[in-house]
Amino acid sequence: MLNRRFDTPEDLPGRRPVTWRPSGAAPALAVLAGAAWPPLLTLVFWPPRNWAPGLDTDWRLVMLVVGLIAVPTGIWALRGERERTGRPDTRMGIVWRFMLFGGLLAAALQTAMTLILVVLGWFEAGDVAQAVGATETKLLIYGLGGLPIAVILGVSYALWAGLCVAFIAFMPRPPTVRDRLGLMDRDREPADPGSSGPRRRY
Repeated sequence: MLNRRFDTPEDLPGRRPVTWRPSGAAPALAVLAGAAWPPLLTLVFWPPRNWAPGLDTDWRLVMLVVGLIAVPTGIWALRGERERTGRPDTRMGIVWRFMLFGGLLAAALQTAMTLILVVLGWFEAGDVAQAVGATETKLLIYGLGGLPIAVILGVSYALWAGLCVAFIAFMPRPPTVRDRLGLMDRDREPADPGSSGPRRRY
């Protein structure tokens, strides 16, 4: 293991070409495993106090719902991209795409929630001054303070989901070698002018 050489990019971890597993259950299993982000396992030991959807909903329930929607959507997007361009063709590329779009999705959801809270604060305010104060508070707490945390959680969740999809739904692609120059038969040497056939190397 210590003497392993990295002569080509494919020798690096996660750079070997991959293809879909022939089993139809592999993507479904990848979705279930990807949605089961390890921090969500705390739901078993510390059940949420509020199951109803709203502002007080346990963040773990929100993340679970988002994961059950985002992971199969990511697999569907991967399938479409591979059909169009043939990429990503490595596990590293699959994980990278999940992390990128997972972070963008988390930022978009956090931004949307912040804007909704700001608008709700306008209707609850008694005058313009209270509306301005509520807007500033919501932007500071949920925007400036909550956005980095949401992106970190989203990237972490997406990293886990990407690893599950890359290793469960995909397998290493068998190598395909094309004999473009006709040099595949290395056991044979050019025939001598005075011989009746090729000279074999023993």
